[in-house]
Amino acid sequence: MGDAMSAPAFQSLRQQFVVGTSVAFSSILETINAVASRQCSMIISGETGAGKEMVARRIHNCSDRANKIFVPVDCTTLTGQLFESQLFGHVKGAFTGAVSDTLGFFRAADGGTIFLDEISEIPLDLQAKLLRVLQESKVTPLGSVKSHSINVRVLCATNRDLKQMVAENKFRADLYYRLNVVAVHVPPLRERPEDILSLAEYFLIRQSELYSESYKVLSDEVKKLLVEYSWPGNVRELANVMERAYVLTSTDIVTPESLPTEILVAVPAERGEARLPTLDEAQRKVILQALNASGGRKIAAAKILGLERRKLNRLLYKYNISISREE
Repeated sequence: MGDAMSAPAFQSLRQQFVVGTSVAFSSILETINAVASRQCSMIISGETGAGKEMVARRIHNCSDRANKIFVPVDCTTLTGQLFESQLFGHVKGAFTGAVSDTLGFFRAADGGTIFLDEISEIPLDLQAKLLRVLQESKVTPLGSVKSHSINVRVLCATNRDLKQMVAENKFRADLYYRLNVVAVHVPPLRERPEDILSLAEYFLIRQSELYSESYKVLSDEVKKLLVEYSWPGNVRELANVMERAYVLTSTDIVTPESLPTEILVAVPAERGEARLPTLDEAQRKVILQALNASGGRKIAAAKILGLERRKLNRLLYKYNISISREE
């Protein structure tokens, strides 16, 4: 089992707002430290779930706007009238259902930071309206002729190649250059395995604080499984796995039983060259999973595996698997 981490160590990790310790992420931190105190716009690129919002929040928390609001906006949900209304606000009666005035995300973020996630998904005809707001630092609510000055730091994220989209006339060049003052690329988690365990512990801390419970630590076997997994869903998947592991763990040690199936039976990712598991390794993992799912009941486990009980008994002996329940 892994050594339990002390409460002060956990607190230190939480206070550092750790999102990575690898060489790749160290480069990102250097950029963050250099630009956090500036007002320039930034584009944060990377695969879906790679941790782009975590980078944006760190930039905000390291800036002189840290005590102001951070407003994340999912641009995939913004189209047509809804785009203007949600970003810039509207006045009462501007459209059917507009029963009162609203501020919109930009005015709500005044003095702070707005994070436009998946900026590439904003339709071309609406990009011009966004560009005008960025150039003038003013917004005009839908249905109004009155403009409101705003002081907002703009951070954007995308999982697509915006420069290529500009070349294909799918993204406005003027908006791209207005946003792309500084660019940061967040590598996928599979390319920075050194970050996996620090992130996993960070997410466990968040769960313990959410429930006001004692801290939980990862067993050595769980650590090995987490590092070997390829994480196609990146940091977002890791966060979900840690939440699942936390709520399913009744002790202070997280064990493999609380991990999802895809991690238990996954092919290890060994620094770019995957190693296929042996047949014995794969069978042993699946048998352990079936026993865990059945609460240690052999008959139920055999049914899950599609095996006769005698065959299961032979495999249990072969793989030196002992269980306390026999029914």
